[in-house]
Amino acid sequence: MSAVPRDSAKSLAAALVSVVLWASAFVGIRAAGRSFSPGALALGRLTLGSVLLGASLLTRGWMRPSRRDVALLLLAGLTWFGIYNVVLNEAERRVDAGTASMLVMIAPIVVVALAAVFLKERFTRALLLGGAVAFAGVLVIGFATSSGNATLSGVVLCLVAAVASAIGLVAQKPVLGRLSALQVTWTCCTVGALVCLPYAPGLVRELGTAPTTGIAWLVFLGVFPTSVAFTTWAYALARGTRPA
Repeated sequence: MSAVPRDSAKSLAAALVSVVLWASAFVGIRAAGRSFSPGALALGRLTLGSVLLGASLLTRGWMRPSRRDVALLLLAGLTWFGIYNVVLNEAERRVDAGTASMLVMIAPIVVVALAAVFLKERFTRALLLGGAVAFAGVLVIGFATSSGNATLSGVVLCLVAAVASAIGLVAQKPVLGRLSALQVTWTCCTVGALVCLPYAPGLVRELGTAPTTGIAWLVFLGVFPTSVAFTTWAYALARGTRPA
């Protein structure tokens, strides 16, 4: 039996880290949402992520993006970091965490469709089978953990979040062939934070009244599901763009 190439093992490990941390984010959003409004929570999470990623980027090299790269990064930052976070935060006020995760995880299906249209990627049997198995697993977990309490508006918001994340992922992928995962993630996170700036007064006000546990959950979201998970996912995605 041939050994798994080192780069493939690293990519798989990075992707698994992202999946686990993003799964924990659904619980974190639910908990932090007791202390912060949707927009304020998104701004706090993204601002912290931008600061941490920016500090890390100072020690690394910076490549000048092309105009096309900038346009794609702006789109990814607007959709996957800005819109996705605000909409998902609002959705989790209307549906439980298990239901939200189940609905948002239609995103891979949307990604496959968008990638076929805009990136000219081919549908393969392995891709379709893997997507079906992964989505079936999400359904099992979602049904097992959901309470069944979900409003129509909450369901619609989850679906909007799923589409927004899919658009952002597809926009981000071509850029990762030229720029580092850290630079791409920091740029998108910063764009998302700027999009959420109108919520700054609410964040300042709510930070003054939030309990320690609420602030701790906000910090957790900014450090792990944002700074770490988006970077490890970009790392894995970048290696998926390289020719075999």
